[in-house]
Amino acid sequence: MRIPVEEIFARHPFVEEILRRLAAAGHEAVLVGGVVRDGIIAQLEGREFSPHDVDIATSAPPEEIKRIFRDRPVLAVGEAFGVMVVVAPDGHQYEVATFRAERGYSDGRRPDAVTWTALEEDLKRRDFTVNGLAARPDGEVIDLVGGIRDIEARVIRTIGDPAVRFSEDYLRMLRAVRFACKLGFSIEGKTREAIAANAEKITGISWERIREELVKILETPRAAKGFSLMDELGLLERILPEITAMKGVPQPEDYHPEGDVFTHTLLALEVADTLGFSHLVKLAVLFHDVGKPAAFRRSKGEHMGGHEAIGQRITEEAMRRLRFSNREIEWVLFLVREHMRVARLPQMGRGKQVLLITTGEHEAFPLEDLPARFPLFADLLRLLLCDAEASAHKSSAWLPVFSETVRVLLHLKRVRGLKFARSLINGHDLIALGVPKGPVLGEILDRVHEKILAGEITTREEALRHAASLWQERRSMEASS
Repeated sequence: MRIPVEEIFARHPFVEEILRRLAAAGHEAVLVGGVVRDGIIAQLEGREFSPHDVDIATSAPPEEIKRIFRDRPVLAVGEAFGVMVVVAPDGHQYEVATFRAERGYSDGRRPDAVTWTALEEDLKRRDFTVNGLAARPDGEVIDLVGGIRDIEARVIRTIGDPAVRFSEDYLRMLRAVRFACKLGFSIEGKTREAIAANAEKITGISWERIREELVKILETPRAAKGFSLMDELGLLERILPEITAMKGVPQPEDYHPEGDVFTHTLLALEVADTLGFSHLVKLAVLFHDVGKPAAFRRSKGEHMGGHEAIGQRITEEAMRRLRFSNREIEWVLFLVREHMRVARLPQMGRGKQVLLITTGEHEAFPLEDLPARFPLFADLLRLLLCDAEASAHKSSAWLPVFSETVRVLLHLKRVRGLKFARSLINGHDLIALGVPKGPVLGEILDRVHEKILAGEITTREEALRHAASLWQERRSMEASS
């Protein structure tokens, strides 16, 4: 079999130059890994081949790679492991790695010893057969591990004994799930058995590396399948016990005929997959009902009221454990906290509607571009859509909210948004009216701003008069009490 290297070189012209220079210096050089796998899949399925990342393996040791490309920046990202990065004239970076053999994995992640070797041994040390393929510069595929067979069978299988392969790096158990989701493949029987037998060892991996794999799974179009697989293989309860805790928690059949909270969550995640939503929205989908088990217990099985507040706390604990960034945590917490409130948008007062929609507003974008101008609220709508479509509500839950959002945006265009409200009156104006600094000042300012946002106040004079009236009303109440 031959992959269409012409398409690789057309998109990545410097790759051809890398292969040519290495060959001219007397070294073997081949394309390896994902680019070969994806080229074969494109051939078999008759799809367009769009190579993104291209990796190269060679018999040249690191010092020789640096010599051959001395006219280019060469980054020694893993020189001890033979991994160098050559920077192309257009700034694109290409990994060029020396053929290597590895021995011993005492830390369950990195080899204790690395030696330079031949291509055959290099390919056989890799994780899965579909990733153990190489291609010569003319596109001829080198398959020493049965990778083509497994691509044709659409299975993920380790190279060699799966127990041994996973013991070298237990993160490979999650990688198996990720590739199954990315490619739409199943995991071969013995590989599955080895994952299930070793699932408890996943917690020996750093949380940062686990998070990276989870994000990559969420970024595939089959994240729901991934979390179902992780659950079946015993990985999910070790990584995210908060999610498996939703199993068996019942819901009212009138609203949730799909089943328990866990089943609903995976169905909602499937909707997010279908619509191609971001990994942050998918995280929010995963966690949006995570507070229901505790709320159910607290009410002695009567209801799940307040589950969003409980869920917010649980979500923060889980995301901090997984070492997500503060920005990502705050983003998902907002979605989890407000996912019930957004469903009540049509019943809210106009001021409260505006405050919810404008949270995290990016004023540089036009009001008509809702996802860019109000990215947090746009993701909240996406979460609502997934939640509703995975229940009996369907469009009856999300359509009124979407319609009301359009009305609020038209209103915002009229009143020129929150910036206009703040320009009419601020805390200094209230201090000038005699209002002391403190909670009362904040309360009065919020009430005046809400009137402005509702379109009931349109001038500074009206804002000042209303503020003075509220202050006088407050003083009178205090005097009479």
